[in-house]
Amino acid sequence: MRNAWQYTLLAGLCLTVGCKKTAPATTAPTTKSSTTKPASTQGEASTLLKGGRVMTATGVIIERGDVLITGDRIAAVGVGIAAPAGAKVIDVAGKTVTPGIIDTHSHMGVYPSPGLKAHADGNEATEPNTAYVRSADGFWPQDPQIDYARAGGVTTCQILPGSANLIGGRSVTIKLYPNLRSVADARFEGAPDGLKMACGENPKRVYGEKSGPQTRMGNVAGYRKAFQSAVEYRRKQQKYKQGLEEWEKNGKGKVKDRPDPPDRDLGLETLAGVLDGKILVHNHCYRADEMSLMLEVAAEFGFKIRSFHHAVEAYKIADRLARAETASSVWADWWGFKAEAYDAVRENAALLTAAGARAIIHSDSPVGIQRLNQEAGKAMYAGRRAGIEISEDQALRWITQNPAWALGIDSQTGTLEPGKLADVVVWSGNPFSIYTHAEQVWIDGEVVFEHGVTQPRTDFSVGLADGDIEAGSRARGGQQ
Repeated sequence: MRNAWQYTLLAGLCLTVGCKKTAPATTAPTTKSSTTKPASTQGEASTLLKGGRVMTATGVIIERGDVLITGDRIAAVGVGIAAPAGAKVIDVAGKTVTPGIIDTHSHMGVYPSPGLKAHADGNEATEPNTAYVRSADGFWPQDPQIDYARAGGVTTCQILPGSANLIGGRSVTIKLYPNLRSVADARFEGAPDGLKMACGENPKRVYGEKSGPQTRMGNVAGYRKAFQSAVEYRRKQQKYKQGLEEWEKNGKGKVKDRPDPPDRDLGLETLAGVLDGKILVHNHCYRADEMSLMLEVAAEFGFKIRSFHHAVEAYKIADRLARAETASSVWADWWGFKAEAYDAVRENAALLTAAGARAIIHSDSPVGIQRLNQEAGKAMYAGRRAGIEISEDQALRWITQNPAWALGIDSQTGTLEPGKLADVVVWSGNPFSIYTHAEQVWIDGEVVFEHGVTQPRTDFSVGLADGDIEAGSRARGGQQ
């Protein structure tokens, strides 16, 4: 998988970040103060998950702890929590309790299964900049991949447009509720929209024989042109707003003096939202040099890149990513399927973490999303084998707290803390083991999956094998 220079670089990076051979110790139990129940949940139905190994993704692991769920919220986390009157008590001794898994990169619903051309709604590959489209408008809620992801402990994910375009459009963050009838049923309330952008080979390949761009130079020129247009659009909008405020204050009644609004442009409106910090940028980008360049472009126009996706060479610029406060949504071990992916290393997430950068394990796969806990485990052990001290809490954050931050929802989910939404998974054992499965999955305080009880919920799920699910990924036309 690696050539000689990569081993040399990896050794040098370990020296830089201070890799250690020592296995991390388990964190001490929570204090009494963490068991306080917020007043807003009083009077609602409660469930106490009692006696399990509680991994909070906050730096705290409780070997025999309790989680109290009241209404749609986590009411308390700690040791020896008393069950409120009428509460249901579930013995989870020998099991592990974690926050629900969050995937920053999914195409479920826009590239659903069965993988038919009629279902392929993820790439509006008609021009390089399609900032005006929204993945929510192509989302098919009956996609059986959603049921399988939920069974893997996933409670939240970001549905992105594909990566054919320089600017592919807006993403939507959803919760994996059962029985969805429309995207409105799935939306994560209060989650900001994202913007999907893509660097490198994909736009060159898709548009090289069309209108262009044909080169990476052309790619970057396309980003600059788009955001310069957004700067000018926003300036016009601000000028109109100021004029309207002045008219309302001083000239109301003089109809002829009322300023006319500028024409609305949905694509430029999206990019202006990025400039205002209201829409979060998620940038498909593999190579370290291109990620560095995109950070410069973002600084030039005054916006932030929230997360680079795939980012197989992120380890080469981990220090820059840490300074920029830009996350890296990476795979545990995908490698070599195109030229951009040849310098991948399995220690990517661990090296990022050791450098103080924010690492995330994502899927970009309807099969991988079912096993993100195992993917995080692979990345954790790869780091440890290289001498990088990665704790189980840090590895858990790769699929819970860190993706919650990247999606702008970390104040509501991603950790087990009082007051947060009760998005919870009860695992049969260690969540990083291939022998472990999700026993119960909770979203907003409701059990949405129970191992051995919950059945497929759509006609398309009956008799569906993993190969059929994977067909949904192939239908994307290799847009990784």
